Amino acid sequence: MQDIKKSIEEISQKFNDVYKSLNVEEKKDKLNELEAKSIDPDLWNDPSNAKNIMQSLSDLKSEIKEIEDLKENIILLQTLSKEGGNPEDYTNELHRLEKLLNKITFSSFMSGSFDTKNAIVSIHAGQGGTEAMDWTSMLLRMYLRFCERKGWQTKVLDSTQGEEAGYKSVTFEVFGNYAFGYLKHEAGTHRLVRQSPFNADKLRQTSFALVEVLPEFEDVDLPDIEIKDEDLDWQFFRASTQGGQNVQKVSTAVRLIHRPTKIVVTAQSERFQEQNRKIALNLLRSKLWAKKQEELSKTKENLRGEYKPASWGNQIRSYVLHPYKMIKDLRTDIETSNVERFLDGEIDEFIEAQVRLL
Repeated sequence: MQDIKKSIEEISQKFNDVYKSLNVEEKKDKLNELEAKSIDPDLWNDPSNAKNIMQSLSDLKSEIKEIEDLKENIILLQTLSKEGGNPEDYTNELHRLEKLLNKITFSSFMSGSFDTKNAIVSIHAGQGGTEAMDWTSMLLRMYLRFCERKGWQTKVLDSTQGEEAGYKSVTFEVFGNYAFGYLKHEAGTHRLVRQSPFNADKLRQTSFALVEVLPEFEDVDLPDIEIKDEDLDWQFFRASTQGGQNVQKVSTAVRLIHRPTKIVVTAQSERFQEQNRKIALNLLRSKLWAKKQEELSKTKENLRGEYKPASWGNQIRSYVLHPYKMIKDLRTDIETSNVERFLDGEIDEFIEAQVRLL
């Protein structure tokens, strides 16, 4: 019984240490703000914004409840253990609370300004031709399966299919609490080595894909980034994605060019042009934020005299399927030989190792 009591006290101390960094009072203030917005009679005049607010409200409620429930259950377990009883009665509950504490502790590592936001993920085929385009589709499936396991919703915003297989590029949005915090470290070059299924001789081939991850922004999130109407070049065309007759026959797809920066974004997932226009603006806003962050980073690196631009040689992870099976993250040295499970979306260990490293 003494061992159980000691374990309960240890988990209580760990929780108290983590609780300080969770900023629960700030979360409750934010919850009050969202609840006030949710009862605004004009909220659903903008369905997309309303949906985001309601999703944020639901996520934040769940997060706060999870923290408070853990706190109450630890206190209850401490009280019961002091009354004596059979140690086995407390073991299962102790293990459950330890798992929940580990989950909450991991969330505390994601304290970036935009870590709680939805994520916009783009995957671009690099060197490798058809192989690289197929590799892009494999990565897309991997991330979609990961999001499915997390209970997050996803939506493909834009895609350009390859001539023979896969995608030249694909962009999708992830809707979920801490989606950006989880996925942002997946940004970088992913290298695949395997026997080519597109070569009659089944030669070993190396191909690359570049992953970009951005937070989704609304206009109110970035008051310091101004998008002027006169700087925008709007182009409209028929969507190439699957959809209903309206999508295929009317110019609902949107291409947006930001003249000052030459940034180009496209959106074609929605049935109506106005919805795609809003998606394109949000994509542009995220791209402009990323460009600003990159410029700040370059300035800091140049001051230190060691700036290194991103390139295909700077891959973050290597996926070898032949002549042996091994996936290795080159930043954390975490590796696995169970490539099937990894490519099926079980990538949590790699993501968590990178988050905890920083």
